[in-house]
Amino acid sequence: MKLNDLKALGPVKEALARAAREAAERRAEAARQERERHLFQRSVGEVTPLRDGGRVVLARPRPAPLPRQRELDEAAALRQALSDEFDVESLLETDEGLSFRRRHVGADVPRRLRRGQWAIQSQIDLHGLRRDEAREQLGAFLHEAQAAGHRCIRVVHGKGLGSPGRTPVLKGKVRAWLVQNQLVQAFVQARASEGGHGALVVLLAPRTQET
Repeated sequence: MKLNDLKALGPVKEALARAAREAAERRAEAARQERERHLFQRSVGEVTPLRDGGRVVLARPRPAPLPRQRELDEAAALRQALSDEFDVESLLETDEGLSFRRRHVGADVPRRLRRGQWAIQSQIDLHGLRRDEAREQLGAFLHEAQAAGHRCIRVVHGKGLGSPGRTPVLKGKVRAWLVQNQLVQAFVQARASEGGHGALVVLLAPRTQET
């Protein structure tokens, strides 16, 4: 063999040596992992694999995000927009009893409300509250009820029997607040079985769909 041929074998020898080292390292790593596996088995003892029950975990669709901050902002704006000085008397109808409806609401709606053709889905009792507390709680309640999809609600304001001079303080205020709130489509004085002169049955606008 010529000298030049021997020199060409140098890189081959180095490659073989490198491959041998890598193989030795792999064997050492495999041996180390095997020792650790045996050590773990001795530490935990015998184990019984869980039986496969055939259950399939399905990914449930995540609920649509709720615009909570926007709802809170809107509720605050509604509460702040209600004025105690609003003159509501000219907007009320007194055909069969006190009632109110917006212009786009049919004339039969107060009559249907009065007859109980809508089931009352929720109510708020403002009886005994101070004026500012009642205004704030009513505004928040209307917004929450409409957001929950409630169309027919009852607002109890009391008959004023416990007020100074037995004058119903909240009765007129509540009417004015309801007329100013655009969520309110109509309302009528409640039937005797639902509170009579101390309550109103209110029809709310349908809940708007989030885009």
